[in-house]
Parts: sequence; structure tokens; C-alpha cells
Amino acid sequence: MTINTKLAFVFPGQGSQAVGMVSPLAEKYSEVAVAFEQASERLGYNLLQLVQNGPEQELNITAKTQPAILVTSVVIWNLWTRNSGPVPAVMAGHSLGEYSALVCAGVLDFNDAVSLVADRGRYMQDAVPEGTGSMAAILGLDNDQIEEICATAAQGQVVSAANFNSTGQVVIAGHDAAVKRAVALAKTAGARKSILLPVSVPSHCALMEPAAKLFAERLKGIKFSSGEIPVIHNVDVSKKTDPEAIRQALVEQLSKPVHWIETIELMKKLGITYIVECGPGKVLSGLIKRIDRSIETLPVFDPASMERALSVLAG
Repeated sequence: MTINTKLAFVFPGQGSQAVGMVSPLAEKYSEVAVAFEQASERLGYNLLQLVQNGPEQELNITAKTQPAILVTSVVIWNLWTRNSGPVPAVMAGHSLGEYSALVCAGVLDFNDAVSLVADRGRYMQDAVPEGTGSMAAILGLDNDQIEEICATAAQGQVVSAANFNSTGQVVIAGHDAAVKRAVALAKTAGARKSILLPVSVPSHCALMEPAAKLFAERLKGIKFSSGEIPVIHNVDVSKKTDPEAIRQALVEQLSKPVHWIETIELMKKLGITYIVECGPGKVLSGLIKRIDRSIETLPVFDPASMERALSVLAG
């Protein structure tokens, strides 16, 4: 295994899904259908058919989105290794993407991960009745301003920073009314943009604590290995090898913010100059460019983008 010490891999989370997202890969590689069939056996429904044909509304249900993105990301990683792509020095995933990273790093079994993220999605959806929670993106304010706005907007409810995504871009989450108050306050404070996001689950805030309790029980039966590639965890921007520490990080991740800016800054300190975004879409590549333009991002989501990334890294 040849490790490229200047290369990292990152894996996207919810919001990167799209109907037909694996079509170009499925047409070229038979492994795609095999992996989705394996996942479908675990889930009890045809995941590939849902990903390929929709309906979009069903694909966007959290408990189905999560395995769909995980399987797509893992398939792309498997095809990368099949094509003799260089092995990264470190990995990370954004929220749900952390599970893709753990599978690809050899820490978590693929089949376990498929059923695990489906249950994670269900616990998250059940924790907050539909319509009572929301999330919003705020652009153009610093972290201290946003925390102050959330404190003012709470008024006895929950609203807090959920994702520190990039310089000047923070996602907040909590009770719908509190999030809307925070959005209004952010606009008054001079935010460049302050918009509600089309999600049904307010992730990474205190409203997810009931889901975290259930998930802690669910994780007790899951085996974690030491793995082959270090994974940086969202919750505290650290690499872990102890199975109990990994379990704890995954439980805490549900109700605590994603520290994405610090994750990319740590990669930079580790000497990373190239980051492959392994999975559907280019969301993380856009965030990384706003954090540090000196890092070259290589999104890999279809055969053409894979060929380009392999060519760039071959030098």
C-alpha cells in the first residue's frame, strides 16, 4: 500500500444526494450494482432503484438518504483502489460522511455501516416531530456574532451553530421558531445571506439528544477495528483508534456541531496539498476552496472525474 503523504480523502453528507447520481458509474462498472444489492439485502428494499429512479421525495427521507450516500461513496472508493489510485494519508467525512470514511479506512464493516446509518436516520427523524425543527445557513458573519445571535433568538428554545462549514459560512439548527428569529437577527446584523434550508431534521443540536441516547445503545453491538488510514472526527477534530472513543465520538456527533473548518486546517498542518472529495456532488470541494485556496480539490463522482483525479495525482 503506497501512501501519498500529501493526499487526503473527504466524504460528503446529506444534501449531496440526487436521483441518478450513480448512473454513469453503474454503466461502466458492474461492482456498483453488486454493492447496492448487498446494501439492499440489509435494508429490505431496492436501494439502487431508488437512487437511479427516485422519486426524489423518497430519496430525501433521512433514513434512506443516509445509506444511499454511504453506499455511493464507498463504491467510488472501491473503484478508486481498483484503478490503483494513491492511498491518502488521512480521511474525514462531513457528518454522515464520517461513516463513509470509517468504512473506507477499514475501521467499520460495510454491512454494519449500511444498517447503522439507516437506523441513525430513523432515530434523527423520530427525535423531532416534522415541522418543529429547522436549519439555516448564515453567510458573512463571524462565529462569535452567530453564537450571540443564537443566544438572543433562543427565548427558552433550542438554536445553536450546527456546522462550521467554511470561513463566513455557519449552519444553525434548532426549533423552527427560534431558527427563524435567528435568521431575522442575522439579516439585521448584516449577514450577506441568511436562508432556511430544505431539511426536516435539525441535525447537530441539542434536539438530537434523544436520538443520541438510542444510537449509543445501537452502537454497543458494532465492532470497530483500528483501521488502515487515520480518520479525523467531526466532534473534536482528532484521530482515534480506541473503539470506545470512536463510539463516543459518533454518539456526540449527533447533537454537537461539525467542525469542518478546523478539520481542513488540521489537514493543511499535516502537509496535505490535495483533497479528493469521494462521493456524489461537489459541496465539500466548494467549502474547502473557501477555507484554503492553496489546497487543490478533486471531486470524484463519475468515471470522467475519476480519470481526471488519477491523472493529476499521477503527476
